[in-house]
Amino acid sequence: MHPMVKPALRRGWRDLNTVQFGMAPAHAMVLGPVDTATGSFLALLDGTRGLPLLYEEARRMGLPDGHVDALVDSLFGSGLLDDATGGGAAADALRAKAAVLDRLRPDLASLSLVARAPGEPTRRLAARRSLRVQVRGAGRVGAVLASLLTGAGVGEVDVRDTGCVEPWDVAPGGLPADAIGERREEAARRAVRAAAPDRPPRRERASRRSPHDDPRTGFSLVIVAPRDGLDIHAPDPFAAEPLIASGTPHLYAGVVEGTGIVGPFVLPGETGCAGCLDRGRTDRDETWPRLVAQWRSGRPRHVQACDLALATAVAGVAAGHALAFLDGDMPSSAGARWEASVPRFDWHARPVWAHPACRCGAAEKGKEEHTSEEHTSKDGEPHETMAEQRPLRNLSHKTRAARLSGTWRAHV
Repeated sequence: MHPMVKPALRRGWRDLNTVQFGMAPAHAMVLGPVDTATGSFLALLDGTRGLPLLYEEARRMGLPDGHVDALVDSLFGSGLLDDATGGGAAADALRAKAAVLDRLRPDLASLSLVARAPGEPTRRLAARRSLRVQVRGAGRVGAVLASLLTGAGVGEVDVRDTGCVEPWDVAPGGLPADAIGERREEAARRAVRAAAPDRPPRRERASRRSPHDDPRTGFSLVIVAPRDGLDIHAPDPFAAEPLIASGTPHLYAGVVEGTGIVGPFVLPGETGCAGCLDRGRTDRDETWPRLVAQWRSGRPRHVQACDLALATAVAGVAAGHALAFLDGDMPSSAGARWEASVPRFDWHARPVWAHPACRCGAAEKGKEEHTSEEHTSKDGEPHETMAEQRPLRNLSHKTRAARLSGTWRAHV
């Protein structure tokens, strides 16, 4: 292990014996009290030294035996420590690709803020290169979204769409102006390749497939980013049935009449889906099916309202939710739709409840979990509601000031 205080967090001393790591409240931590010698030793935790060398440096600085282990243990328990050589074989292979890693260093630094275990940030970043994502739609939202995912290290991003590029499809980071008139799908794939020229080679396909090909081909996630605003405002439950049946996680993202939508993120059988959304709306408004039928039968031919800034924001938010899931977390769009409209761009969430009449099974799953929680509560078993930090060991030194009492969240 080569311990390294996470460099993504800027360091500042609140006073002579208290050091703060990080500026933003979401991830800032405070460590103290810290004596002068320990404060100087922190600068050596930069990933260039293994533990044996750190022990030697500590002895030269007059720190007692066990001080390094206790400090490392405290930093580890607080999520402030990384391992410059950790993460496994895939992480080692990524480090060997210097150009790739240099391009992804900002993403690695961001992962270090949420992945607490040493070596875990690099492991997650390396794992992205083995993942496959499909984006269905190559308009102002879909093309930018696909480029963002591949630029963030996702190994394969497969874009599916029909037709040719129109002038209003062009967007910075997405389809370029010189692609007008080309097949939309091919132009989007070229933009994806340009976003990450060093990504792994694309897997060979036995034959060409349709824009909505069988999802049982190993996609970690399918993102539905339609160019038609109706398909994001009222996603067709029947179109999602193959995804539900195959258990493929999927996320909706797009713009309808000046309103950007991200979600729901659907984990089949676990969270509310397009069918749940449709049935819930029908319960609240009996005219909903009639409206949807009219909208679908008379699709407008004019250019739709899709503000460039809003489309780009939707692509960015959707990419963030997708990466959160791909990295092992559950995005806040699970069971919800995040919406924002021009001109205020005020993001807010609308719940998508699992509907008991929907065949996706999410409502039944929720009922089982609720019953299980009630049973556990009746048995009197305690529930852990939040992660607790490991108790910090005291560090003995020649003076009382050498004790390291703990770390805590910074209220900044």
